[in-house]
Amino acid sequence: MSSKEAGLSLLPELLRFGVYKPNQGRLVRQFTFFGVAILAAFGCITLANGPLGGSTSGFVQIGIPVLIWLLSCWIAFRAVNIPRFADFLISVESEVEKVTWPMRQEVMQATAVVLVTMFFLGGFLFTVDMVWKKLFSMIGFLDF
Repeated sequence: MSSKEAGLSLLPELLRFGVYKPNQGRLVRQFTFFGVAILAAFGCITLANGPLGGSTSGFVQIGIPVLIWLLSCWIAFRAVNIPRFADFLISVESEVEKVTWPMRQEVMQATAVVLVTMFFLGGFLFTVDMVWKKLFSMIGFLDF
């Protein structure tokens, strides 16, 4: 299939009502949809409060952002049901199910190691910075 034919097949896909493989990858598809819907909602709120905030008409200030949000939600719903993208999300969910998640004790220990390491690294870099500052001040390269 050429790239022109692939671009043309997107429009019919957005106008379909069916759900592609409805019992597979449901969680990942739902979270993807809700993530896009929330982002679109924030964008519409910004639109209503920003450029459309001074509008005298309630429809213009409220109605247009709501219509844009509904259109965005429809596009997000259809996007997670495009076969190629839906198959990707299905495979993501199947891979996440294979992950061995650490226990709380392991997470706490790993977090402590990272925090202590970052603290000592920050102290070391601060010390090195002070040494270089003192050295450059002594030779007259920096004037403080």
